[in-house]
Amino acid sequence: MAFAVTAALALLGNPLWAATVQVRPGQDLQAAIIAAAPGDVVEVQRGFYRVNLRIDKALTLRGVDRPTLSGGQTGDTIRVTAPDVVIEGLIVRDSGTSLKDQNAGIYLYPGAHRAVVRHNDLTYNLFGLWIEKANDVQVLSNIITGLRDVNSSQRGNGVQLYNTKGARIEGNHISFVRDALYVDVSHHAVFRGNRLHHSRYGTHYMNSYYNLWEDNDTYLNRGGLALMEVRDQVVRNNRAWGNSDHGIMLRTMQDSVIENNVVADNGRGFFIYDVEYVKLRNNLVTGNSVGVHLSAGSTRNEVEGNDFVGNREQVRYVGARDERWGTQSGNYWSNYLGWDRDGNGVGDVPYEANDMVDRLTWRHPTIKLLLASPAVQALRLVGQQFPVLRVPTVVDPKPRMQPSNPQRSHWRDTQPSKP
Repeated sequence: MAFAVTAALALLGNPLWAATVQVRPGQDLQAAIIAAAPGDVVEVQRGFYRVNLRIDKALTLRGVDRPTLSGGQTGDTIRVTAPDVVIEGLIVRDSGTSLKDQNAGIYLYPGAHRAVVRHNDLTYNLFGLWIEKANDVQVLSNIITGLRDVNSSQRGNGVQLYNTKGARIEGNHISFVRDALYVDVSHHAVFRGNRLHHSRYGTHYMNSYYNLWEDNDTYLNRGGLALMEVRDQVVRNNRAWGNSDHGIMLRTMQDSVIENNVVADNGRGFFIYDVEYVKLRNNLVTGNSVGVHLSAGSTRNEVEGNDFVGNREQVRYVGARDERWGTQSGNYWSNYLGWDRDGNGVGDVPYEANDMVDRLTWRHPTIKLLLASPAVQALRLVGQQFPVLRVPTVVDPKPRMQPSNPQRSHWRDTQPSKP
């Protein structure tokens, strides 16, 4: 019996005998980490610690009452080189500012698999958190603020992932960095419930596959969400608003689903470039200067059930032939002027996004001053009546007569400065 109990305890691993080491202000935190055994908990009491920590064993570094760890504006404030490290409850600040050395508040080096970084404040670091070749990392409920007093080009990113798998980035609040989340060659990750604002891009994806982007807010950035050179993405239930350039950029993307998102009050709602075999469905695109900017052979996509409401230009399309959207169930267009004589909720004539006048206003913006004039209206009518003058456009053969997104009234009345 005694042997069985001993064996069972052994199977549970060393944490059963883990010690808790307490460090107080004035004591050597690095020495405590060196002395700790794998699996131990190092508790840091409230206070200020000037450190450049190195963690090379599996342990938990836990703050009590939010102690501050400052890197003194040199190197990384915390560098992790071992797997199974937990860092929680700390204020981590003042990394170095060398873009060449990629200084970070917390740097997870190659092999720091299964690290957990949660409930920390990472402030005034070049990069908040750098994750390199470390798999199954969890970054949960942190507040990350960058170098607010320098230009965007001189800042690092809030969280940077490079060559990782299985990351969970959830519930973080990131601002005043270059890109809030930068994701490069990182796959099978989940990005959920993050708030990303006042940066160049809220999120910048490059060469990354099989990722989920869900229930995030990207606002008051230059660009909200940028997905570039990617495939097999799911982007759903997010809100991108008040971004000066675009809400969601899809560039060189295949085999992905973009659904149930709100894209409101941006310069361009969607910017779609070189995109194929993507399902764009049930999104609310409202109040943007341009609802969708579509170009570079973006075709063979399913665009169904979306509400395009009150965009100054619904679609800006550059192409050699018509692009057909809504062939199955149609989309709603707030500027549709057709009719529904049989009352089935679908317009009797197709919706066409652009005409000759739209094209002229793109090339010569000053024409907008004359849009209400009889001459311009006559030119629009001539373009409709004589196909020889018609330009390629987005055509929806089954335009819906009523919008379906329940959030439309809220976003119609929401100003870009509000969440």
